[in-house]
Amino acid sequence: MFLLSAPGGSEWILIILIVVLLFGGKKIPELMRGLGKGINEFKKAKDEDAEPSDNKTEKK
Repeated sequence: MFLLSAPGGSEWILIILIVVLLFGGKKIPELMRGLGKGINEFKKAKDEDAEPSDNKTEKK
């Protein structure tokens, strides 16, 4: 159960340090920008899917 707990303060610092070392300071903004675009596209697709389409169910 110890390995399944959420990381605390010092663990987050270690994770951030490893990410900076792996990707470098210049690549991180590009990665975050791409992640943000992906999240926005997901939200748009979810909202479009949730809207009822009146044209398909409308009977004359």
